[in-house]
Amino acid sequence: MKKYFKSLVITSVILIYLIIIAGAVVRMTGSGMGCPDWPKCFGYYVPPTNETQIQWKPNYQYEKGVIVIKNESLRIAINDFLSTETYNPKNWNTYTKHDYAVFNVWHTWIEYINRLITVLSGIPILIMFILSFSFWKEDKKIPIFATITILLMLFQSWLGKVVVDSNLLPVRITIHMVVAFIILAVLLYILFRSKETIPVKHYSRTFASLLVIATFLTLLQVALGTQVRQYVDEQIKLVGELSKSEWLNPPNLSFYIHRSFSILIFLINGWLLYESQKHKMKLKKLNWALLIIALEVFTGILMYYFDFPFLSQPIHLVLSSLLFGLQFFIVLEVFKSRKLAAQK
Repeated sequence: MKKYFKSLVITSVILIYLIIIAGAVVRMTGSGMGCPDWPKCFGYYVPPTNETQIQWKPNYQYEKGVIVIKNESLRIAINDFLSTETYNPKNWNTYTKHDYAVFNVWHTWIEYINRLITVLSGIPILIMFILSFSFWKEDKKIPIFATITILLMLFQSWLGKVVVDSNLLPVRITIHMVVAFIILAVLLYILFRSKETIPVKHYSRTFASLLVIATFLTLLQVALGTQVRQYVDEQIKLVGELSKSEWLNPPNLSFYIHRSFSILIFLINGWLLYESQKHKMKLKKLNWALLIIALEVFTGILMYYFDFPFLSQPIHLVLSSLLFGLQFFIVLEVFKSRKLAAQK
């Protein structure tokens, strides 16, 4: 079964990226509250497709936990019951976790698909976790980090519930995003350890240290970007979804810091690429890293100067996640090569 392990890890990494993409689409479309409860959606495992499904109906068999919108508020069924000709408040409790009582079929299904992808990603990760123990004798870190992955996925699922219950509190959204990147890093570490051979090369301490700094700055940049997105969300509430030119007018401090960091990240990665080529390190992944950074800057320019073109926001986030994953893998390779070179 060991021969399938690497494929499972790669599949898990791809699915984590899909989760990040789905989350970005949810944020772009404002679909985060498309399902008011968690893990169900309006009390159903398969969400409603029509507003009439979540409106109170007479002579209808309701199940415990089903949510309806009544008088512009959410009501949740206390028990299974058959409704009468008139609404009986004794059968319902007011949903108190938040007061967002809006139904939009597109928002509901976008959020549902996001949750579905998250659930599906757990399947290969669970199988990977089970198979990881076959490596116990030869490399104990593989099952240990596979266990950490499972625990992080459980925490991420719980955090998803917390985000919904808080009506998309920005700080919790940021934590939710950072945890996704941490899960990605752990999976990449497992993938790296399952590689058969690592080329032995000599990298300077300065080069290796700057690689770590560049990777950390990318993670910090993502957190800053989430804060900018928070400001945009607040602006949308004030000026409306159609007034895109006003979403960053005026820009806040987080935006200027985020933009300045992109310049710093480009310069650091540009120096790393220069050093790699100068000393013939053959780190081709650095070429890809710089290309991704350039594309990130380009999508950032599109959003600011061209009023958030369609899909520019999720593409911007996906590029940052690809950059982080690539940088983290380069860090693993460089530090392993340094360790092997020191042993010779």
